[in-house]
Amino acid sequence: MSAQKIDFKLIVLLGNPGSQYEQTRHNASWLCQAYLPSVDSLSWKEKFNGKYCDYGLPGQSIRLLKPETFMNKSGESAGKAATFFKVKPEEILVVHDELELPFGTVQFRKGGGLGGHNGLRSLKQHLGTGDFYRYRLGISRPPHGDVSRWVLSPFSGEEKPLLSVYWERSALILERIIMNKTNRINENEKIAVLDSPV
Repeated sequence: MSAQKIDFKLIVLLGNPGSQYEQTRHNASWLCQAYLPSVDSLSWKEKFNGKYCDYGLPGQSIRLLKPETFMNKSGESAGKAATFFKVKPEEILVVHDELELPFGTVQFRKGGGLGGHNGLRSLKQHLGTGDFYRYRLGISRPPHGDVSRWVLSPFSGEEKPLLSVYWERSALILERIIMNKTNRINENEKIAVLDSPV
């Protein structure tokens, strides 16, 4: 599907608070957000069981939200923020780690299944629908073993040297989506950001 104008009002960045989770796969969203072009000028405020800040140009009414309820209760924070700012589900973009996409691949789409993601499940519960937009950051499935342990573990030694490029390029695409730029990724398109500049 080709790019169409979408006026996002709330960008929900899923992750877990605490230094022990800071560099884990489940925190891909927060790691990506740290590379947004205007990150140094963001002024975060404590509210909605998390942190939020204004983003974009004056008058655009776009907010970034980092729930600090832990992943499986993220919907509590997002639901409160959506109610307070009068944001509809279709005006919400959720940024999250995605097992079903290879490491280094991103995808922008609306709705879809939950894929066992507890953060998405909580959002659906508190927003009353799963029909919100998602920006999916591929972390790959584990070759074997427990998925829960995998998402809460750090990236591998092979992956770590690639992370700065991954986050920088995925953040550029995220910023284009948020700001409705014409060169943003198309809906449902999968981009292997490590293969070439975006």
